[in-house]
Amino acid sequence: MNSLTCPAPAKLNLFLHVVGQRPDGYHLLQTVFRFVDYGDSLSFSVRDDGEVRRVNSLPGVDPERDLTMRAARLLQQETGCRLGVAIALEKRLPMGGGLGGGSSDAATVLLALNRLWNLNLGRAELQELGLRLGADVPVFIFGESAFAEGIGEKLQPVALSAAWYVVLVPPVAVSTPEIFASKELTRATKPIKMPDFSTGCGHNDLEPVVCRMYPQVAECLAWLRGFGDARMTGSGACVFAGFPGEEGEEEARRVFSLKPAKMAGFVARGLDRHPLYDFAS
Repeated sequence: MNSLTCPAPAKLNLFLHVVGQRPDGYHLLQTVFRFVDYGDSLSFSVRDDGEVRRVNSLPGVDPERDLTMRAARLLQQETGCRLGVAIALEKRLPMGGGLGGGSSDAATVLLALNRLWNLNLGRAELQELGLRLGADVPVFIFGESAFAEGIGEKLQPVALSAAWYVVLVPPVAVSTPEIFASKELTRATKPIKMPDFSTGCGHNDLEPVVCRMYPQVAECLAWLRGFGDARMTGSGACVFAGFPGEEGEEEARRVFSLKPAKMAGFVARGLDRHPLYDFAS
């Protein structure tokens, strides 16, 4: 196999609590991650010359900071692989949206190249590499709906009911470091235990700060809350509402059809497993 096209799905944080802060400044979190069937797409072609290349540019992203390139080169360096790759990225997920686009892209690179380069690394090894690229990368390699703690890297599988989601994409890119640096951020939410989690519990501690700084996020939340329990995902800017059961698709599409013309977004089905789950063991 010399070429492959793979999805990089979005994630939603069904809740996000900030429960403390480490001495090094990283925040301690609790959250539940869920993947949805909407995201970016990456195409890979193996090169024999060892070069790692992007065949299309990403506006506003320095090639040396591009997570897809960093992921491929890290995997190459750590394994001593002499093969290279050409990567084409079809970007659908917004930057600064809280949907994990860059992290998902990086995880898909690690998973796809693990197969294309015949490296046979295990899931735990790939998660360790992913953590060196970003705190959200490991969950996409973990590959299941997960209850997460620490900085987001301590993962336990969690069973979630079927659901469809309306996701709105405000026209802003939220700076995650800026939000976590805010003096207004709550950093002492009482931790919960995984057995206590149920769909609809919790909240997003970052949401009030983001809404004050980005009125467009507050506007989308206010509209979506007219139809259900709407929340922000990650550090924003995207917001979502869930509609339970496979029959939730009809209601989600009905709500989406009613949105104001100025609001952008999509409807997606919740996934129990990452589409590339079987690319690691």
